Amino acid sequence: MERRVLGRTGRMVSVVGLGTWQLGADWGEVTDDDSRAVLEAALEAGVTFFDTADVYGDGRSEQAVGRLVKDHPDAGITVATKMGRRMDQVPENYVLSHFREWTDRSRSNLGVDTIDLVQLHCPPTAVYSTAEVYDGLDTLVSEGAIAAYGVSVETTAEALEAMTHPGVASVQIILNAFRLKPLEQVLPAASEAGIGIIARVPLASGLLSGRYTKETTFAAEDHRTYNRKGEAFDVGETFSGVDYDTGVTAATEFAELVGALPEDLTPAQAAIAWIWQQPGVSTVIPGARNPDQARANAAAGAVPALGPLFASKVKDLYDRHFRAQVHDRW
Repeated sequence: MERRVLGRTGRMVSVVGLGTWQLGADWGEVTDDDSRAVLEAALEAGVTFFDTADVYGDGRSEQAVGRLVKDHPDAGITVATKMGRRMDQVPENYVLSHFREWTDRSRSNLGVDTIDLVQLHCPPTAVYSTAEVYDGLDTLVSEGAIAAYGVSVETTAEALEAMTHPGVASVQIILNAFRLKPLEQVLPAASEAGIGIIARVPLASGLLSGRYTKETTFAAEDHRTYNRKGEAFDVGETFSGVDYDTGVTAATEFAELVGALPEDLTPAQAAIAWIWQQPGVSTVIPGARNPDQARANAAAGAVPALGPLFASKVKDLYDRHFRAQVHDRW
């Protein structure tokens, strides 16, 4: 597994990490034993970066990751959590007193005194340009509650605004074969500023795995059922905001592109490898529902360069199916 520096954190992390939203049971029910098996499999496969949030399963995901860290103190694990969605997402709630409350809860869940990286969890756009927000985060660093902070964003404009603030160590953004806009400005700006890029939703909520058909259904408690039109949070987080039927069609084409490669890769592995091979990306965080998925995703961290021809075909697929649908929105 290749490793890179995660921006201004200065920490070396695996280019393929693990997103743990699903371990909080927001993608369907998962037992504690199942989540532990996924975490252990990822770690054994070379994953050293684990991304969670205080609202994933109301802290359940953080607790699972915390137990992993406790049991493997010398594994070089970096944990990133997120905060800001435990109350109404309005700008006036993003203040130091709430930051302390949220990080104290996360530190307890994770079982640590200092959190490696805390990210604002897709707050209202105005928050990214509010100086007092960054002053509060700087205070948490000075107090030792957190080692570094970053932001998780919905739009490229939010990412670019956050990068103008010197304390921001990383930006987490949706980037995948169905969401290419970050390649234009965000990744180059991050590289120039020394800011880490954490690429989330790499498989477009599973579409790029190539396993879904237009008839596939998901559990009622799965966000791919209850958030298809943005009923609970930004619709861009579910299937990258693309129309599901169009996504299935495009995923079939993507699988055909992968099948023409000389390497023996699954569509998911190619999708993940294509992302971390983009200049400026620090790590990509696919989720996994079982140990086999975790190991297969991690294996994508050692895939040879897919090359410019593959990249051009990905862009063509995006232009034909998705550009008009998503490019100007996020």
